[in-house]
Amino acid sequence: MNTQARGVGRTIWVATRAMALLTLVLGVGYTLVITGIGQVALPAQANGSILTDQDGDEVGSSLIGQSFTDADGNSLPEYFQPRPSAAGDGYDGGASSGSNYGPENEDLIAAITERKAQIAEFNGVTEAKVPVDAVTASSSGLDPHISLAYAQIQIDRVADARGISVEQVRELVAAHTQGPDAGYLGESRVNVLELNLALDELED
Repeated sequence: MNTQARGVGRTIWVATRAMALLTLVLGVGYTLVITGIGQVALPAQANGSILTDQDGDEVGSSLIGQSFTDADGNSLPEYFQPRPSAAGDGYDGGASSGSNYGPENEDLIAAITERKAQIAEFNGVTEAKVPVDAVTASSSGLDPHISLAYAQIQIDRVADARGISVEQVRELVAAHTQGPDAGYLGESRVNVLELNLALDELED
């Protein structure tokens, strides 16, 4: 074997060993270390912020919105309803997206008009009291929160459907209202799944 061939062979061998070492260190070792830190320091977040019901069954994630409807797609009056979703067929975690309609799009305007009328009737309020987030989807289509204003117009309907006092529902909404981040970033919001789970626990 000549000198040039030996040089090429040595280069390939060195490159192969370097690739194997870096794969083990960065591809395997680093991943295991970060996973371990996550499981120790932030186990709930590392595992998807999964929420369970009173029976211990997993019902969803506090980070991903979901619908509360019957088999025919009708909103269940005993539950707080989330904002609309344009992700796949709705609240599809594998197809996160908004509608991408502009504010002057005729289909979007028609959908908002229809939703506003439906939500006003469903909650027994005037259309003027229906907030923006009740009729528009978020950019991800998976927003787990609604505005405090949207939660408040649903209180009477939920209380009536469950046969409990308005004050009980109002207190639960207050307990599950998150203020602006750092005290000033964003607005107050309510996690719909967490609130609905608390409602179910209240009746047990």
